[in-house]
Amino acid sequence: MKEDILKLLGEVLPQIDFTCSDTLVDDGILDSISIVTLVSELSMEYGITFDLDQLEPKNLNSIDAIVETVKSLL
Repeated sequence: MKEDILKLLGEVLPQIDFTCSDTLVDDGILDSISIVTLVSELSMEYGITFDLDQLEPKNLNSIDAIVETVKSLL
């Protein structure tokens, strides 16, 4: 699943290297627009819905956190 999500994110947000940071939100690498794009694409790809509490930085700060968040919503 991680590789699939990385591929999807690379296609949607190619300017962001999701493999090299565990503080994507904290460091401002993922901004509000890229978070909306990310959540939208993941929602469409996996048929999931994000609640507001799942949009916390800790759930989107790294590829591992994103994968775990998606898994928890499946």
